[in-house]
Amino acid sequence: MPLESKPIEFRGCIVMVGFGSIGRGVLPLILRHIGVTPDRMVIVTAEEEGRREAQLQGIRFILQPLTRENYISVLEPLIGEGDFLLNLSVEVSSLSLIELCYAKNALYLDTCNEPWPGRYTDTSLSPSMRSNYALREEALELRARQEGGPTAILTHGANPGLVSHFVKQALINLATDQGRRIETPKSRSGWADLAEQLGVKTIHIAERDTQVSPVPKRVGEFVNTWSVDGFIGEGSQPAELGWGSHEKHFPPDGFRHDFGDGAAIYLGRPGASMRMRSWTPLEGPYHGFLITHGESISIADYLTQKDGDRVRYRPTVHYTYHPCDAAVLSVHELAGKNWNEQTEKRIIVDEITSGMDELGVLLMGHERGAYWYGSQLSIGEARSLAPYNNATGLQVTAAVLGGVVWAIENPRRGIVEPEEMDFERVLEVAGPYLGNVVGVYSGWTPLVDRGRLFPEDLDIEDPWQFKNFRVV
Repeated sequence: MPLESKPIEFRGCIVMVGFGSIGRGVLPLILRHIGVTPDRMVIVTAEEEGRREAQLQGIRFILQPLTRENYISVLEPLIGEGDFLLNLSVEVSSLSLIELCYAKNALYLDTCNEPWPGRYTDTSLSPSMRSNYALREEALELRARQEGGPTAILTHGANPGLVSHFVKQALINLATDQGRRIETPKSRSGWADLAEQLGVKTIHIAERDTQVSPVPKRVGEFVNTWSVDGFIGEGSQPAELGWGSHEKHFPPDGFRHDFGDGAAIYLGRPGASMRMRSWTPLEGPYHGFLITHGESISIADYLTQKDGDRVRYRPTVHYTYHPCDAAVLSVHELAGKNWNEQTEKRIIVDEITSGMDELGVLLMGHERGAYWYGSQLSIGEARSLAPYNNATGLQVTAAVLGGVVWAIENPRRGIVEPEEMDFERVLEVAGPYLGNVVGVYSGWTPLVDRGRLFPEDLDIEDPWQFKNFRVV
């Protein structure tokens, strides 16, 4: 969708829940590309921050934290048939809001499947029940009860969300570059067939954020380029990954779930304490955190092939995240305090002086080795494209815009995950805001230069085994 394109027609109202860095960043994109006037928008948020931006646009601003007890009384008068609830909050239950939208016949989108507060830290629940895997299974159960209702898009930011569309485009590119003459798959089984035929064993969501601030991180402060609360929440959860059919070495600290489709496993440690080897084109090899994310599970499940109950093919899928350097220091301090949050939090946007966010998917194990496809967006480009955004934020807000457009154009699809959407349409809408979108092949494997300093327990025969990626 060109930046100057005619806005998408939309006759309803848009209710935004949460108005942090992503809410403020997506607002100018909505006003630019969605046919909605400020008098048909409402912001409901738990924080005073952002009031000025809303008032400058003439948008109603309601300062009211949503809880399990009050969300219906607060939101029900604001939402009518054909409206759109855009959930960009933390610690507000996604499934509760979806049920409300279903009752009101309203559209819905969020960037993360959030529970009510306390779910992630409730030690009366097993780690399995505190996982993203469990949250997704609950969403799938709700979908079965709401089939054919208004469109409700789960987990559609940059990741989860945009990266699922990157995977599909990367598979098409791989097939084309290998000389295969294919039609774009139209079904889940078609995409799984293609991934299996190409021999993709492992998929990393591989991200390196190099944005820097001239203001150093202070002791007792968590600095990040996007939601601090969101990152701490994800990083404190058990590390999760989709578990591939090619894997021969089950992790000694790994656990399987005893319910659901079994596409994923989890490790008995927080994701922000778990480092993995990965690669992006500009950074090259790096160590990233294995942060739990919904796409690690949904992509693995979407690309699964079965013979009866036996899994014949499934790639290993997980997020390997190297945040900005100040966030790395913040995570190190957080872990040292036994995951007790810092008292001060700072999201850097306007103060950033240089850097970029390199976000993509790294498909490995096929005949060309490794292939990265994704967005390389600098802070300068981000600022030239939209206000209130840094590079990380704009990758998220562009994906939110793409999801909102798709939902408006497909209003009766019920609960959907990113893999079930039209990837070409979403990339068309988001693409102009993603900077340099590239596909790059690499001869890198997690065995490159290994064993030079110390002998290690490696699987030399298959470099794409999960154990080879682990940093121990």
